[in-house]
Amino acid sequence: MRTLQLMAVALLAVATVLPVSAKSKKKQQPARTADEVVIPTAELTNAGDSTAYLFGQTQSRGLVNYMQSELKVDTAYMPAFVEGLLARIEAESSDPQQHAYNAGAEIGAQLVKMTAQFRDDYYSADPAATVSPAIVAQAIAEVLLGRTDVNPDSAMVQFRAVMTERQKENLAAQYGGNRQLGEEYLAQNKKREGVITLPSGLQYKVLEQGDGPVPTATQKVKVNYEGHLVDGTEFDSSYKRKEPATFAVNRVIKGWTEALCKMPVGSKWELYVPQELAYGERETGKIKPYSALIFTIELLEIVDK
Repeated sequence: MRTLQLMAVALLAVATVLPVSAKSKKKQQPARTADEVVIPTAELTNAGDSTAYLFGQTQSRGLVNYMQSELKVDTAYMPAFVEGLLARIEAESSDPQQHAYNAGAEIGAQLVKMTAQFRDDYYSADPAATVSPAIVAQAIAEVLLGRTDVNPDSAMVQFRAVMTERQKENLAAQYGGNRQLGEEYLAQNKKREGVITLPSGLQYKVLEQGDGPVPTATQKVKVNYEGHLVDGTEFDSSYKRKEPATFAVNRVIKGWTEALCKMPVGSKWELYVPQELAYGERETGKIKPYSALIFTIELLEIVDK
């Protein structure tokens, strides 16, 4: 869960362009021109200085694209960007209080992005919902200034629990229809001739019954297979890849493991796998959370006998 890493991300922030000092809001001034920006002359007194100057030139590579895509800077105001850059460097070199302010401003800029990520996680089932970064900033400020007795470690434990539960709620809201569709399909499918339903809920139909040995859970097998969603959408096929798959019986979804431990080599079965014996709430490729799955499996051989 990405929001669990909020402060770790914030502390890595090094490239955000920020205000150099706390000032009251002013009316927007006309854009300055490049000629109006005064650039201090750098004194290159030794090879290290010359190399540092060269290093600075290399850092301009790709910076404009980064400013536009990541920092959302309108490059029509490039002179203002440069002035902020130069002022920041000057302040950092002379004023520890200004350094502290700038560091806080960096974290604040990152909080805006992190709050957006939190919003995406918490409201994944409700794209129109919003969360204010000011809420996050207030909570941090109260802890740092000692205005709350909350222990951040305890808050993290609570946060993880809340987000885990929220994730389940979001998945249910977004993909609950898949669960219902699968349950309805399996309820009807179990009535079909030749379909066997096991206590776990797994269903299968024997298409061809082999007479070879039955693998154990710890053995490796070679199989050909194809998989479909209950609406008929194909999501995988070793037949189309023209290459059988080899794997340990206990290293696949539960529905496969249960079936393979009953299949003699040479058999070809059709499996009808409830979502809880497939990928459950996980999403993989075309398979959305809570999807029941249909497989045709042909057990070719036991690789390690």
